[in-house]
Amino acid sequence: MLSLASSHLLLLPSAPTGATALRTATAAGDTALRTAATGRHTVLQTGPIGGGLAALIGVFLAVSLFYAVTLHLAATFFLGDVPSQRAAYVGPVPAAVSILLGRYGLESVGVFSRELGVLVVLVTTLLADAMAVAKVYGLSRRATTVLTLLHFAFATVLGIALANLFGFI
Repeated sequence: MLSLASSHLLLLPSAPTGATALRTATAAGDTALRTAATGRHTVLQTGPIGGGLAALIGVFLAVSLFYAVTLHLAATFFLGDVPSQRAAYVGPVPAAVSILLGRYGLESVGVFSRELGVLVVLVTTLLADAMAVAKVYGLSRRATTVLTLLHFAFATVLGIALANLFGFI
């Protein structure tokens, strides 16, 4: 249940340092390379949209909305007519977890390889989603498990479709 937008957050740029990189970056107008060449790194730096708190909040809101919409679709499919506010309460939970742990799926971190990192992020996001679904919807364990897996399926299908539509894949 990772989003493509959240997977690029919290990465430090990897570019050569030195005067050559600074000249190339200045000529190209690339702030990420310029930052790497001068040695000033920002933790919340993202790709083409810039970095900082505004970008992080924007990505968090977009991913929360995505998870809320897909959860509401899954809940309507599984439970019938349910208020959409419940999905809006749950959406920020998997969004926060996937954004905060997104780095583990992109590179080796500590003892986690890239492949193991993807598994850690996926399992942690699903568990957080299941706990939030159980709390907000008041479901049994079996129903929570089914709704969480349906949410994962809906988010995966819609995420792949949107990624293909916008050219991320």
